Amino acid sequence: QVQLVESGGGLVQPGGSLRLSCAASGSSFSIYRMGWYRQPPGKQRELVASITSGGNTNYADSVKGRFTISRDDAKNTVYLQMNSLKPEDTAVYYCNAAVGKYNSWGQGTQVIVSS
Repeated sequence: QVQLVESGGGLVQPGGSLRLSCAASGSSFSIYRMGWYRQPPGKQRELVASITSGGNTNYADSVKGRFTISRDDAKNTVYLQMNSLKPEDTAVYYCNAAVGKYNSWGQGTQVIVSS
């Protein structure tokens, strides 16, 4: 099993940047497909970006070219670099670890994009 703790959220102006981190504890971090999801106010949770154990990445169309997901298996950490932030990026961002039928979620970190 793996436990996930997100950090790095906060208030940022439109056009600004944030880097989210997700630290994992437990064993075998490198085997997990890691993902960042977000849940805007009043909306459903949606996939933002994911990265496989082999480093293949996938992005939602709304964030392509602005967000970058990466992982450091030596540090058991996955990152989400968010640039050119827009008000519509405002949401609670969640980290996810998945392998087979197993899923684990972090507690979430709030991102607010506002002037």
